Amino acid sequence: MSTYTTVQGDTWDLIAYKLYGDENCADVLMQINYPYLDFFVFPAGVILNAPEISRSEDDFDIPEWREGEDEEL
Repeated sequence: MSTYTTVQGDTWDLIAYKLYGDENCADVLMQINYPYLDFFVFPAGVILNAPEISRSEDDFDIPEWREGEDEEL
């Protein structure tokens, strides 16, 4: 497990996007960093645990109308 040190203005979803490329992973960060749930906007210097998340393409919810969109490009 690695860590992430916040910068002024970080939010849970922004941190999740920075670490995992998906703001929907914020719930994983929040579960493992329970003592910091009172923060909505972080100050600088808070050290959070950042677990490894293994996700396959099947884990991403893609609407039916977008499926196959990348293949056309």
